[in-house]
This record gives sequence, C-alpha cells and structure tokens, in this order.
Amino acid sequence: MLAWTLTGLFVLVTTGWLTYELFFVVSLIGVLIVVEFTSPIHVRPLWRKRVRWIVLVGIAGFLVVLARRTIAVLPPEVV
Repeated sequence: MLAWTLTGLFVLVTTGWLTYELFFVVSLIGVLIVVEFTSPIHVRPLWRKRVRWIVLVGIAGFLVVLARRTIAVLPPEVV
C-alpha cells in the first residue's frame, strides 16, 4: 500500500496533476486493489470487517469528490 501511494504521489507530482482530490482517488484505488488481492478464499478473519468500513468511508469520500467536480463543471444556471 505504501509503495502504491508513494508511486502515485510521484507520478502526480512529476506530471503536475497533484491535487488533494486526485491523490485521494489514486490512494483509494490502491486500497481497493490491496484489499481485493489479499482477501482470503476460505476464511474470513475478524479484522476484515474493519477493512470493509475503511473501504466504505473511502467510497463515500469518492462520491463527495465526484459531486464537487460535477457541480464545478455545471454552468451556474443549472446549479
């Protein structure tokens, strides 16, 4: 997860696209990938329930970012 986050930060900085929103989305994608690849097949440990809450909070944050970007793009007459 740390490698994904640092790589994403490096790419965003070098391309000049670094914003808090894009960094959050790149980090969330990393969390989702790590959670999916590390999920056990036959056993569900108790700590995985906490991971589910972290993912849900991340998705809620993504929806907030998406709503803010959508409102910013719409003309003032529509909003």
